[in-house]
This record gives sequence, C-alpha cells and structure tokens, in this order.
Amino acid sequence: MNKSRLAAIDIGTNSIRCIVVEVDQQGRYMILDDEKATVRLGENLAASGAVSAAAFARAVDAMSRIRKLIDGLKVTDVEAVATSAVRSASNGDELVTVLNRELGREIRVISGDEEAELVALSVRHNFDMSGKRYMIIDIGGGSVEIMSAVANHVESCHSLELGAVRMTDRFIKSDPVSDSEISRLRSYVRSEMKNAFIDERPTVQTFIGSGGTITTLASMVMSMRRQAYSTSHGFEVLRSEVVHLLAMLARKDVKSLRNIPGLNPDRADIIVAGLVVIDEMMKYFGANMLLVNERGIREGLIISCMKRLKLLPESSTQRSWKESVLEFARSCHFDEPHSRHVAKVSLCIYDAIAKEFGLKKNDRKLLESAALLHDVGYFISYNSHHKHSHHLIRHAELFGFSPREREMMALIARYHRKSLPKKKHSEYERLDPKDQQIVSRLGGILRLSDGLDRRRSGLVEVVALTRNSEAFRIKLLGTEDISVEVFGGNSKKDLFEKAFGGTVVFEV
Repeated sequence: MNKSRLAAIDIGTNSIRCIVVEVDQQGRYMILDDEKATVRLGENLAASGAVSAAAFARAVDAMSRIRKLIDGLKVTDVEAVATSAVRSASNGDELVTVLNRELGREIRVISGDEEAELVALSVRHNFDMSGKRYMIIDIGGGSVEIMSAVANHVESCHSLELGAVRMTDRFIKSDPVSDSEISRLRSYVRSEMKNAFIDERPTVQTFIGSGGTITTLASMVMSMRRQAYSTSHGFEVLRSEVVHLLAMLARKDVKSLRNIPGLNPDRADIIVAGLVVIDEMMKYFGANMLLVNERGIREGLIISCMKRLKLLPESSTQRSWKESVLEFARSCHFDEPHSRHVAKVSLCIYDAIAKEFGLKKNDRKLLESAALLHDVGYFISYNSHHKHSHHLIRHAELFGFSPREREMMALIARYHRKSLPKKKHSEYERLDPKDQQIVSRLGGILRLSDGLDRRRSGLVEVVALTRNSEAFRIKLLGTEDISVEVFGGNSKKDLFEKAFGGTVVFEV
C-alpha cells in the first residue's frame, strides 16, 4: 500500500514543534516523530519589539535539526507556519528568511484567524461535537485563539494577545508572583475579553483546549488525582481544579515550581500567567469543564495538507465512536461475527437490568465497545490475550472517548476471562470506587455473554431476564443444542454474580 510522509512545523512564541506522520490511502495517519525545541521567541518581545539575538540563534539551530530530521525520514510534503511572535516582531521577516533557507522550504506567517481555523480542524477531527455548544481555545506563548462553536459550525473567532509568555513578560516581575501582579493580570484579561465580546457573551458548559499550557495543566491535575493514563488527550479538567491548582502554584517560587509533578520545568516561569488566563476565560463564559486536545495547530496543518493532497476522504458527516472502535478492531484482525454477537447478548442483558441498578447511557457505550474489542489481544498472542486486549485498548486512538473511559473500557475487556478484579491490579486499584463498581458490573455482563458464545457460532439469544430476591433467571433461545453454551455461561457467571449480588440461573 502506498503511504505518504508529511510534516507540520509550528513556529510559536514559546517553542518550535514539528510532527512527522505517515498517511495511508484511507486517510489514516500514524505519528512517526514529534520534536519540540523551547526557543522562547517571545522573550522580552513586549519590551524590545524584536526577537532577541539569543532567541534568533536558538530558532536557527532548532530548524537546522528539524531539517535533518525530516530529510532523514524522507518526508515528501511540509506545512510550516509561524504565529504570534513572528507576526509582531520588527525582525520577524528577517527571521523567516533565515529559517526558510535553513529548512529549504517556505514558511508562512499566518494570522490569528488562520491559527483558529487550524485548531478548529483538529477539534472536529477528534471530538464528537454533535448537538452541543463549545468554546474552543488554543493558548500559545503569544496569543490565544477563541472560537464559539455549535456542533461542527464555528460561530465566531477571536485572536487575543493573551499568550502565556506575553502575559508573563508584561505582568509577572516577582518570584514568587505577588497578589497585586495576579490582580492586574486578571483585570487585563477581563478587559480584553469584554472588548472582544462586545455584542454577545456565549454561555458554555465546556471548553476544548489545546496548547502547551493546557496539556501541562492536564499533566498536573492527573498527578494530583494519582491517575496514570497513557495520554492526556480527551482528559477532563474541572474549573475547581484549575482554581485550586493556581492558588497552590502562585505561592511558590520558580525553583519550587520546577519540582511540581506533571509540570515541565521549561514552563515553570510562565505557568502561573497561563493558568490565570484559563481561569478568567472559564469564569467569563461560565464553563465548568475543560476537555484537553493534545494536537491543536500541528494536527490542523496535517489535516490541511492531507486535504490539499487529496489523501483525506471527503465526508459530510463526522465519524462516530463505533466506527472508530470497529476500525481499530479490524486493524487487529478480530473475529467480527463473534465479537458482534457477544456485544448483542451483552446489551440484551444490560437493557434488562440497567434501570434497576442505575446504569447510565454512557455505560452502555462502554460495554458495547469493550465487547467489540474484548478479543483484540489475539493479535499479539492467544496466551494471556485478555491482558493484551487491555494493553491495546488503553493505548488505542479511539474517537469519542476520554482517557478515563478508555481505561475503564480496557479493564472491562480484560476481565472477560481468567481472574476477577483484584487490588493488586494497579490500573483497577487507581479507579475511584464508583468506577470500580461500573467496571465490575459491565465486566461481569461481558464475561457472562462471552461464555454464552463458547463455540463462537452465535447460537444463543437472550429472550428474557427476570430477577427475584435471590436469583437472576435468564431465558435462552437456541437454534440447536446449546448445552455447550450453557456450560460456558455457567463457568463465566462468577463476576456477574459478585457484582450484582445474586445467582444466575439459565432456562433453555
């Protein structure tokens, strides 16, 4: 199969980032490399109006390294852009000329609106926005892009000079930062927001945020919660966590901040200003939740390049979570008839007991996904394939799932065979008690349903489930003798009985 290698380079105020991907003919891409150089083009830019000689040299050195990287990886197409710092610097044109020569390709200086459109492309590619209103934000070193969006339609777009490096240079002089400095910064952010949104202030429940400040925030919150997800992409942060984290960080000097779990030491001196901006924006729009988009501008550049090269299939509808699950399962060569049948039986059992046990609509989605993916571990090996399924799912790129949901889905699949959930299983132990209960219950349903397709022939249907004080009576219908399937169900009903507190009796 023919594959293309593309690179996207984002020359920002704080860093230069380069992502290299390999794209197949179906428009799917795999990341081959992700390079970051903290060059601080915005260092003292507000005061001097120009990129400093030291920052200029750091940028040239970084671009020389990136050129060698993309040449070595045999990249065929490159999208390279420069943003806020280069736009505003008096020597920005000179820097671009030198970087063009170093890269051997043209670098475009883009506007704030163009930045916003690239961010929106990434969000539409990664999040299910159907029927909801969101505020999309990208916080860079120099500017902040803010978009109001309903479903896949962007209503308004604003680019404000509120980036973390710019705000630090302008307002933060003390170490640790003083209360008066934070107060002046908050006042300035509110003023800029009011000026930008003169006619209307949309009220939203949820932000979707990208940029280094956002991903750093997610890493710190993850550490505070003692969670260890494989990625922060799709991670959910509450505004209360932003408030509490900011209050703690603002009391520390830069040296102490460099030791905060989840905080990249390179960002220690600009993180407080960045979090103040996030906090004020969430307060201004009434938002309580922030969803993390790890990709942002660079992925927008990749998608834009794929469209230009006609590598991305044209589609008027957004992909669904189920399509994403099935696409991943097929890439692992799963047994589709068996997995679909186990999912069907699982949902029949779920629908019969969901209301009584307070199971939610989203729990049904987790169960169906785990059922479809429960055997993908065969792709690695039959032996311990339930553990391999767990590993593959928790690291999979699945559309429409948060890291928490993906972790739960992986554990539900893991418990379809062999041992039941135990305290020594570290991933299970890290879940909060409510999520542990959901995993045990949904894992019990999946385990039972898998047993009822022991011969992988799709012979069994669940036609009724009733419950009295002591037992769940499950009535089965088979197209032929299903004694093997009943035996399989009886051998794998243990987790269900433990999780729901009753024995299981099959009636044929």
